[in-house]
Amino acid sequence: MNQVLTLYQVDAFSDKLFQGNPAGVCILKEWLNERLMQKIAAENNLPETAFIVQKKNEVEIRWFTPTVEVDLCGHATLASAHVLFSYYSTPDNTIHFYSPRSGKLEVERNGEWLTLDFPKDVYSKIEVPNILVNAFQRSPIEAFRGKSDFLLIFNSQKIIEELNPDLSMIASVGGRGVIVSAPGNEVDFVSRFFAPQSGINEDPVTGSAHTTLAPYWSKRTGKKKLTALQLSKRRGELICEVKDLRVLISGKAVTYLIGEIAI
Repeated sequence: MNQVLTLYQVDAFSDKLFQGNPAGVCILKEWLNERLMQKIAAENNLPETAFIVQKKNEVEIRWFTPTVEVDLCGHATLASAHVLFSYYSTPDNTIHFYSPRSGKLEVERNGEWLTLDFPKDVYSKIEVPNILVNAFQRSPIEAFRGKSDFLLIFNSQKIIEELNPDLSMIASVGGRGVIVSAPGNEVDFVSRFFAPQSGINEDPVTGSAHTTLAPYWSKRTGKKKLTALQLSKRRGELICEVKDLRVLISGKAVTYLIGEIAI
């Protein structure tokens, strides 16, 4: 007899359908085999699928792209919180998540806004790798390496909008992906995120990348609270706040689909 799982598809970091970043959220009573979760994520073919199991005082969470399990994912955590707040009995306005790879994470609800409480990334300045200069056909003004990603800084939003990188070169640099960023015309900073090495050519809106972006732009601008826009085709709006060793990342979410998986 098939086991039936409930699957939600949510557009995160947007209050409108077909914008922001789509995520699958799969509600489990107990953990499935890792290979099976990876197959489900591949079948969903979304940037990320989050699997969550409700424990006594917290919600365990894991994230899979179509090809790999990842250490941290912002938009799928936001989507998971949206599902729990919208369709399940959640007694207060804070959900306590626990990730085996990233530790304790929280999402707080304030009206339509959901705020992720994530660990701040530790990054260091590096020489610009030649392969990334060749991949983007432009030299950034600065380059950094965080825990998972490269961060390349450019001078203008127009440059970020026009980038059309060689994805095969990016795939060869290792890590999770490459963030590109610049000052925004109407927000504090803009970005895009390329991760072919993780099975995602360009991620529409990457919450976890802002654990690197927000500390960088906070230091550069002197602001603790920043507005951000990710310039993918779907686009996504975020508000970030740097607090000691944490980054608060706020956005909205909307449900696209509720279905069932028979496995």
